[in-house]
This record gives sequence, C-alpha cells and structure tokens, in this order.
Amino acid sequence: MPASTLPPLSRQFVAHFGEMGSKWGINRTVGQIYALIFISERALNADEIAELLEFSRSNVSMGLKELQAWRLVHLRHQPGDRREYFEAPSDVWEIFRVLAEERRRREVEPTLSMLRSAMLEEPSSDEERHAQHRMREMYDLIDRLMKWFDEVQRLAPETAMQLMGMGATVTKVLGLKDRITGGRAKKAQG
Repeated sequence: MPASTLPPLSRQFVAHFGEMGSKWGINRTVGQIYALIFISERALNADEIAELLEFSRSNVSMGLKELQAWRLVHLRHQPGDRREYFEAPSDVWEIFRVLAEERRRREVEPTLSMLRSAMLEEPSSDEERHAQHRMREMYDLIDRLMKWFDEVQRLAPETAMQLMGMGATVTKVLGLKDRITGGRAKKAQG
C-alpha cells in the first residue's frame, strides 16, 4: 500500500507534522510517523507505517523508539500476531499533558537547576550581581509558571478546557484591575 493510498487530507496532515516536527525539536520522520499513528483508526505495525510513508524499516524503528521514549505511542499486541502494533493515546488532553511533562523534564528542569546553582554563587563584581539578579527574575518566572502548570495538571480535563475557554474573560478582568490600580505603573516604579 504506497503513500499515495493515504487520503489527501491525511497526507496533508502527515506532511505538515513532519515539517513542524523540525521546529519542535524532533526530526521530520518522527513527526510524520506520529501524525500517521495519531490519525489512524487502528494500531499500526512498523511494516505498515514504513509502507504507507515509504520510509525504510530502520527509520521507522528508530522513530518508534523515540516516540516511545517520549511516551507518545503505546505498544500493543494483537492476538495470534507476533508483530508489535503502535497507537497514540486517544485523549488529546493526555497527549498534551505527556508532551508538556516530557518537555519540562528535558528542558525546563535542567534550566531551573542551573539557575538555582547560579543564584547560590557569590558574585565577584557588579556585572555578576546584575547577571545574577536577571537570572533570579528568570528563575522566579519559570518557577511560577511551573507551579501554575502543576495546578492545571491536577484539574480534570473538562475543567482545564473550561479554564482555557475563560482566557479572554480573565485577561479582560485583570486588565481592568491593572487600569484601576495602576498595576503596571506601580511595578515600573518599584
């Protein structure tokens, strides 16, 4: 079954995910493999993926290992079939949660750790004091975002979706509060 048997809409989605993959820090092949698994009605084995996308079996195997490391695909076995089948979680909120957790573990936590260490150093000059102050500001922002993210993670998916839907309303209310209290002006003076 060559790639041309993928319906046009599916082909378009798979191609787009491949292009976006490189912008998200994964290679194009992995992005395309994930997109195909995500939109598939059933779990796919590596041979089917290779055939549909016209990729080498070894590229598919490496891509599947990477997707498993990111916890974005689940391995399934079919009764009477020795091959491994792969499927994406069906809940898009779960996919987002896993992606966010993995990005946090791989990117945010090392940055917070470095910033914590830098803030423990004794600055030896005004330049280092200034740099350390800026690092503390960055640490405080990232730490606050991660605490907020942890709170959102504890919400039921339906509640989190409601919270996201309230975004414009919340920003309008907080913007009004800033105008009334002069919040931005006070921060700039402080």
